[in-house]
Amino acid sequence: MKEQLSYYNLFFRVIEKYGPGGFTGIDEKDPLIAELEQIMKENDQFFYIGDMILFKIIYTSKRSLDMMGIVPAELSGINYFEALHPDEVHRHSLGRMLLLKLAHQLYAEESGYRLLSSSYRMKNASGKYSNFLMQFFIFYSSVPYKSVFALKVQTNIDRFRNSKHRNHYYLGTDLSNFRYPDPDLLMIGSLYSRREFEIISLLEKGDSTNQIAEKLYLSPNTVNTHRRNILRKSGKANIKELIHELKEDGLL
Repeated sequence: MKEQLSYYNLFFRVIEKYGPGGFTGIDEKDPLIAELEQIMKENDQFFYIGDMILFKIIYTSKRSLDMMGIVPAELSGINYFEALHPDEVHRHSLGRMLLLKLAHQLYAEESGYRLLSSSYRMKNASGKYSNFLMQFFIFYSSVPYKSVFALKVQTNIDRFRNSKHRNHYYLGTDLSNFRYPDPDLLMIGSLYSRREFEIISLLEKGDSTNQIAEKLYLSPNTVNTHRRNILRKSGKANIKELIHELKEDGLL
């Protein structure tokens, strides 16, 4: 795979070149765009650029059709909700709300950027569930008008061992984390397994150990083992402290 750790600088060149025009009129024959398309084909990716304040996708690269079965001109937030695995809907909704909150913060500050990335299970173009990494570079711009734009890179991460068992999550400003995914990147924020996160989510809703066991088809002893492991990993004194922290981070 070509220059996995370095080619993301091409996305910043796209921003520099097409940002002043609001990302309209992106030329697919432009050598810069053509090079990106070829690299993303090799790495099973596509990207889009949207206006976070106007709630619209401005440009989508070609491979949305190959990866999600959706032609670029028809890609929308509804497509994502329809493609999500049922277990991911709640977490994705929280991520979406956090994304909008970040956009409005940047708009109010009239400066800055944020990186937000997470992994989800979604239907691919064949209708089967795959693991995808969603990486957002969100930034304020005063040209051609004041707004907050988002460049999103979506990568199929099925090739990475254990990717389906853990939830990557990153929020910050460290640009070194905006790169082609590797095992180290995918482990960021993935302290809890999917099963553990399911249990945390049910505890947040007020479910008891027995109720969780019934919903997840587990024994109460297994649920209690998960609860002990969750607390050990978190370093918290109790589940309430952990839930409060996860809510502060926009994960619950």
